[in-house]
Amino acid sequence: MGVVELLQQLIRNECVNDGTQTSGHEDRSVATLEDFFGVKGEIIEPAPGRQSVVYRVPGTDPTAPRLLLLPHLDVVPVNRAGWSVDPFAAEISNGFVWGRGAVDMLNVTSAMAVVFGEYLNGSKPPLAGDLILAAVADEEASGVHGAHYLVDNRWDLVATEFILTEVAYPSIPTPSGAAHLVAVGEKGPYWTKLRSRGTPGHGSSPYGADNALAPMAAAISGLFDTQAPVAITPEWVTFVEGLGFPAGLASRLVDPDLVDEAIADLAVDDPGFASYAHAVTHLTISPNMLDAGVKANVIPDSAQAQIDLRALPGMDREFVDSHLRKAMGAAADRIEIEPVADHPANVSTTANPLWQAIGDSVEQLQGHRRLLPMLMPVATDARFFRTKGVTAYGTGWFDDRVPFPEFLRLFHGHDERVSIESLHRTVQMLQAVISRFGELTG
Repeated sequence: MGVVELLQQLIRNECVNDGTQTSGHEDRSVATLEDFFGVKGEIIEPAPGRQSVVYRVPGTDPTAPRLLLLPHLDVVPVNRAGWSVDPFAAEISNGFVWGRGAVDMLNVTSAMAVVFGEYLNGSKPPLAGDLILAAVADEEASGVHGAHYLVDNRWDLVATEFILTEVAYPSIPTPSGAAHLVAVGEKGPYWTKLRSRGTPGHGSSPYGADNALAPMAAAISGLFDTQAPVAITPEWVTFVEGLGFPAGLASRLVDPDLVDEAIADLAVDDPGFASYAHAVTHLTISPNMLDAGVKANVIPDSAQAQIDLRALPGMDREFVDSHLRKAMGAAADRIEIEPVADHPANVSTTANPLWQAIGDSVEQLQGHRRLLPMLMPVATDARFFRTKGVTAYGTGWFDDRVPFPEFLRLFHGHDERVSIESLHRTVQMLQAVISRFGELTG
């Protein structure tokens, strides 16, 4: 079984994580990996079916730094009506593998398994330090049954100094040629519930009623209408400089007072990139779920909304709540703020052998050394490890059939797909990076 066939099987396993404990079913893909390797791994199962599996190839030097490959096995739900193909058939069409998880992140999971297997079966010599593969559950929710659990409860299995994980992005064009993107950090999710209270009554007599939806609707409206706080990070400055924008646009993109205007200009021709630029320069607030009442003719006595907030470095819960109350205006007095998950933004530095290994590999395979470190608007399992001082990057290698802005839209979107050429290239990239890392740390 090669990388394409392994990806197809992982997609077909339909390990859909809807955030509930009984979803996920990652045990299906753990079984697939065990069949692929032909060797049993260390299985960790905090809840029925919520399995992660860990493999280790011991290094030749117990003092050498370890490298952990950290893919996940779960995928997000789909709305089948929006797809042009069966999202779990993993069909091949026009040189692409189509299906949920094709870019988030079963493509890299498959590539990592193929490369790790070469060390596990002895066809490649061991590195100086241990090489570990931890294919985990529950990344698409909170990591409680996956990476978070392993870090908190089985650090003996996953302790490491360096990690390769997601997100792998395609290259991005610059005036000097394509630049290879490397994910070095991520915004922090501060998921939040808002609650309001009222007094029940008959819907036929709403005059003077204390409807719990009224303050909630006003609060949500304020969140939509209030401009979000801006922060310009060093990663964004480096990213903008590397893209080679015209001087006027570049200077506005890194100016907190002018960045919104610059993003609006970008959106005229490239709304996908503009969306990314906004996400990595702002505290983003997305009210995504609203629930109230028990029946259409009963005035609700409670309402709740679930908000996806993503914070930049330096923004903590106090900062987030302060902005929420300001944006909700007068309605804030009627709203309870309940934190659901708080994870600060986290970033890895680039002065280390893994970064050098990535640069050397890009030069070897692509003929240049244009690396762009990028901050991601999404959260990954790397956040649990970075709190312990671990360096973590996401990297791959893609062909140019899906440009960066379109690629971003595939995440959690319809018709998710990855080219077969990109799968093979990512295998090559990981092979080169791991081998070079071993040379640098041996």
